[in-house]
Amino acid sequence: MTEEQKQQSILTPKELKQFKELLLEKRAELLGNVSYMEKDALREDRSDLSNMPIHMADMGTDSYEQEFTLELMDSERKLISEIDEALARIENGTFGICEYNSEPIPKPRLEAIPWAKYCVACAGIIEKKNQNNERYQTRYTFPTEMDEEEDSDPDDMKKN
Repeated sequence: MTEEQKQQSILTPKELKQFKELLLEKRAELLGNVSYMEKDALREDRSDLSNMPIHMADMGTDSYEQEFTLELMDSERKLISEIDEALARIENGTFGICEYNSEPIPKPRLEAIPWAKYCVACAGIIEKKNQNNERYQTRYTFPTEMDEEEDSDPDDMKKN
């Protein structure tokens, strides 16, 4: 979308202020969550029950919990980034405008997901494209060098 094509937000200054406050509150909440999860995931005393020997299953559980927490932190950080982008759109006057078709995003959608970049219809189109790309990537794999060697004629390999 070019600068000329960008449409200005149709929300009132009061509504924009409310969305900004909502986004800032959510951002602060997520930052607190990420900070807590980071401390919890990286603490060294996991499974340390005084002098009890560490059981392999406990180590596996701790490892799983730590990996799960780190993935959750990554997800929260991505959401913080989306919130930061929404705050920037408020500042530049494009908040509430679909980035795909430049149409206004309905207010109920913004109330549910204030960091939304797309209207419902466009979000569906984009998600469908992403799903099709994922299916294509998982369905069609390209042979590796090892696969190519296995497929080659054994007599040809002797000649090399």
